[in-house]
Amino acid sequence: MALADGAQSLRIPRDGLIRPRLLAVDLDGTLLDVNGRPHAHDVRALKAALARGISVSIITGRLYSGTRGVAELVGIRGAVGCADGSHIVDAGAHATLLHMGVRGAEAGLLRDIFARAEVTTFVFADDAIGHDPAGAPFVEYVRTWSKDLRPATDVFEHALWGSADGVTGVIGLGPLDRIEGAVAKIASHLSSVAVVARFPIRRAAHAGVWAVIVRAAGGTKGTALRWIAERERVRLEDTVCVGDWINDISMFELAGRSFAMGQAPDEVKAKATDVLAETVGDGGGVAWAVKQAFGISADSP
Repeated sequence: MALADGAQSLRIPRDGLIRPRLLAVDLDGTLLDVNGRPHAHDVRALKAALARGISVSIITGRLYSGTRGVAELVGIRGAVGCADGSHIVDAGAHATLLHMGVRGAEAGLLRDIFARAEVTTFVFADDAIGHDPAGAPFVEYVRTWSKDLRPATDVFEHALWGSADGVTGVIGLGPLDRIEGAVAKIASHLSSVAVVARFPIRRAAHAGVWAVIVRAAGGTKGTALRWIAERERVRLEDTVCVGDWINDISMFELAGRSFAMGQAPDEVKAKATDVLAETVGDGGGVAWAVKQAFGISADSP
């Protein structure tokens, strides 16, 4: 009886071979539309994959508090990678498995660099986002990472800087020259911190505003994919991922097969093994990737 139960749980194919596989999907721009809502067809495809024994995970730039609802909707109970690989969480137990944070004196120095740069700052820690009144105009922008926003009189005095788990990340917003000044200081004084990305905010209300995202060095979506694959006992060549942005390249470079969404930049598409015709506007990209990689349709029993 134990042997039969074990075989059933491993979903042994008819040819008798065990093929452990893992599918990792990005959220914003991939599974979720521009309003942060999941495409129903894609959700059905992920549920069908789970039902057929595929390990399904989410690897996203969001904090876990901004990821949990989607994981629960899909039915994911394994590990998910959040904050671009800086935080890995057991979605079934809602427990941290790995966290890469900036702590102690280095967190203080990071805070001081942003304060002296005079840029609008948001601090990410304890699965929440801290800000002050200067950040109010950008709350809707950062809310995509987490809806757990904790305002304070002065963000640079926020309790989150002293989190025992360390600062998960910091976002600075301001003119390009001030952003570049902060980046230069970080490069000179904080080798433990990585500048993840800097980019203009492409919203009419924030014209001319640039953003920089920094986190502890060492964590990427690629490292999250490797960590989760090892936990699931899946070889990297047996992993599949779907994404749409620059931060997805690190997992594209490791996965056995990778799908770039139709609206992804050319540099992202160039790193993927497959380019989808589907875009985030209409959805269906994840469902098509599931069908192509695993032969499972969104309406599979």
